[in-house]
Amino acid sequence: MHVINEEGGHAKMAIIDVEHLSIAFEQQGNMQSPVLSDLSVRLEAGEILAIVGSSGSGKSLLAHAILGILPQNAKVDGRISYEGESLTENRLARLRGEELVFIPQSVNYLDPLMKVGKQVAYAVKSGNRKAKQRQAFRRYRLKEDVEGNYPFELSGGMARRVLLATAAVTNAKVVIADEPTPGLDPQVLKEALGNFQQFKAEGCAVMMITHDIEAALQIADKIAVFYAGTIVEIASMKDFTEDGENLRHPYTIALWRALPQNGFQPIPGTQPTVDALPPGCSFAPRCPWKTDACDIERPPLRAVRDGEVRCIHAT
Repeated sequence: MHVINEEGGHAKMAIIDVEHLSIAFEQQGNMQSPVLSDLSVRLEAGEILAIVGSSGSGKSLLAHAILGILPQNAKVDGRISYEGESLTENRLARLRGEELVFIPQSVNYLDPLMKVGKQVAYAVKSGNRKAKQRQAFRRYRLKEDVEGNYPFELSGGMARRVLLATAAVTNAKVVIADEPTPGLDPQVLKEALGNFQQFKAEGCAVMMITHDIEAALQIADKIAVFYAGTIVEIASMKDFTEDGENLRHPYTIALWRALPQNGFQPIPGTQPTVDALPPGCSFAPRCPWKTDACDIERPPLRAVRDGEVRCIHAT
């Protein structure tokens, strides 16, 4: 269990604590290489944590593991806890959709055969369902007559606001959003990010899984950088400045410098697939800091300068 010392000597417990998580899938009787490996990260109440990495690299599996919605052929190792206690199947059944809320990547999660007002009202666990549904619609600028529409009658932006309204009517302590901003124009993007800031202001912990580091940096308190099926650095938002000299991992630095406003410097090579990882450090074949020691074993995630990093050379 991660406990963080704060100013004044008090300890703060993570609301979600993922420790050494590994996930592999069985196919035709054979266990495949782990898609996630030795992944550790924590999420605290009243903060926004962004999980940033390239598209298709397995980031969504972290959300699915926390929520207990992985397919049956998944083999999971490690520990996931909520408020200090393990997230068992029975506990997840009570918490999911109530204190643990998922905002999925696809609006296809909406029931195509149910009017959206009824879907949001169904998520209300106590009090006047219709009143709370309409209050949530007003919050997300959805007109009252929208409640009588089916999902296919909504624009993509409206459907995403319905998903947010569904989260808003719960008793959420943790909101996990999977790729919530793809294809949004600047105004709608600003609105979507503002919604997550509002969840934070209400005391929720928000995990935002995204490939868009620029969007994440607008609202996140911390950034966890994902590479080849694990987290290689966890850094404060304030570390992403100037030439990246406050960052710790060479991949994070390269990712920062690859942004257009930072010189648009390309990263050589490609990210390896999980079934073809190099020995030792997964980033070593692309790394300007590489030495022979990098090929010996995968570095553990360790504390460096108020952050965490998986690199033997980070200081």
